[in-house]
Amino acid sequence: MAKRGLTQNSVRVVIILCATLLILEEVESGSQMRERNTLRTKLDDQQLVNDPRVQHLSYVFEETGETIPYALFVPAAYDPEINTPLLVSLHGLTRTHDWLMGYEGLLDHADELNFVVVTPLGYTRQGWYGSWSQGVDGRSLEVEGAYSQQDVMNVVALVQEAYAIDLERMYLWGHSMGGAGTYHLAMEYPDMWAATAVVAPAAPQVRKPSDLKLIQHIPMLVLQGTRDRLVHSTRVWVEEMRGLNMDVEYDEMDGADHSLFISKNKKNVRRLLDFFDGKRR
Repeated sequence: MAKRGLTQNSVRVVIILCATLLILEEVESGSQMRERNTLRTKLDDQQLVNDPRVQHLSYVFEETGETIPYALFVPAAYDPEINTPLLVSLHGLTRTHDWLMGYEGLLDHADELNFVVVTPLGYTRQGWYGSWSQGVDGRSLEVEGAYSQQDVMNVVALVQEAYAIDLERMYLWGHSMGGAGTYHLAMEYPDMWAATAVVAPAAPQVRKPSDLKLIQHIPMLVLQGTRDRLVHSTRVWVEEMRGLNMDVEYDEMDGADHSLFISKNKKNVRRLLDFFDGKRR
């Protein structure tokens, strides 16, 4: 009887331990899910560009099950039998996923050049595309940044699946936070891009100027205004580019600000897109 009682007690202990472990796993899983869910808000799904040429699309982000928006422009002359250049465009801090579609003249000139244009969200409006480890508010971007980077690459893959994209003419550019993302994603995927451009770029936290050696084979355009405090870090990065003998075009515009010199300036938008035109890997 004593042995039987001991055995029964042992079984009870095992059952209790297993139940406790299961509860702990559920609590941990729930905490992780709550942490993930707090990364995004309804503001991340906003769209502001009301142009019939812009497709507002979305997909399910596999890692979290969330629906993430992105915007797409397909030129009028698009032919599914002909491979077409793709321009991946990364927005600035707190901007909506479709923000860059509203830059004056961008869609008109993309149509003339027969560019497909896609503007990913980057998971949130301030995810930094993996280029920063800490947000401007001090929060950790360990998870959000990784998701931000993955969202861009997911969207690129979706466009490649849906359209005849020329893999030899894929271009990447970004404004402000998107500039930091451009530096970072070009370095992460250096064999993907035929050319890159940064406009008033923030410097990436997870990269340093010497990392430019990873993309010294990729042509780059840098547009920067002198009335923007980011001009100082941009000069440092451009100096490194020149030291590496990169194919870089740097235009430091006297008196230009951080935003309007590109978002409201058709001439500079045209220069940006013309830089990409015809470049191949």
